[in-house]
Parts: sequence; structure tokens; C-alpha cells
Amino acid sequence: MIEGMVDVIPRKGVIVRPVSLNEVLQIIETRLVNETYCSRLAAERANNFDISELADVLKRTKHWASMRNIENMMLLDREFHLLVARAAKNDVLTELLRSLHERSLRFWFISLNAPAQYESVHDQHDAIFAAILQRDPDKSEAAMRAHIESFRANVSQFL
Repeated sequence: MIEGMVDVIPRKGVIVRPVSLNEVLQIIETRLVNETYCSRLAAERANNFDISELADVLKRTKHWASMRNIENMMLLDREFHLLVARAAKNDVLTELLRSLHERSLRFWFISLNAPAQYESVHDQHDAIFAAILQRDPDKSEAAMRAHIESFRANVSQFL
């Protein structure tokens, strides 16, 4: 969970790395390549259980978005992305994306603080889910790309 977020200094202790725009952009570049492909695979490979779990997360997200609860929104955002990765049925890709998402948590917190970002993220997740439900890999990939690009634009204005 803390990989890439702290530095260990011998005989001194552990310090949290500051938020770096360069690191954010590198993570986003990596997500754009891997997570869009993952979303494509999810549209091709998701089973009924995967679909049900994604629908449940979106239902809970709508509730917490209406209450503007950043902590629960962050947790559900992470859960949504992990479920999409699991639906792709590629364990190596799932682990890679899990690691990227863990490193992105601080940036998600910044991103979700923006006005109306709650609803925007929920709408973007709905679009990804709809494409997966329709078994449309191109649409799923495009929806995920739009979601990650939106995240990049939103975070960039705060760093």
C-alpha cells in the first residue's frame, strides 16, 4: 500500500514523499496504456458476477456522491477500477493496476475535492459500465480513456 509513497532514510526514519506533478503524469501515462486495454478486455470477458458487482458499486457510489462523502467515494472509485481489472481476467494486469491505483490515492483525494467532480466521476463510471454491459470493447476503451484524461485535467489544475 505504501510502495512509492515513502522514503526510508537509514537511522532517521520514514518520510512521506511530497505530491509530485511529474509522478502523477507518469502514473496517468501508464494507466492510459494499461487500463484502457484492461477495460477493453473486461468488455470481452466479464461474466454475470462481474456485471453484478460493478452495478452494486455504482449504486453505492450514487448514494455517497449525493452526500459528498470524499472518503467513501475514494474507496468506491478504487473498488470500481479493481472490479473492472478483475473482469478482464488477467491477473498480471490486475496486480499492475492495483499498484498504480494505490499510488494514485493521494491524487484521487485532490481530484474528488473539485466542485461537481463527484457527479462527473459517477457519470464516467456509468459510461464504462454501459460499454462493458454492451460487450463493446471499443466503447469501453474510449470511455476509460475519457475518464483517465478527465482525471489528468482535474488533478493538473491543483498541482
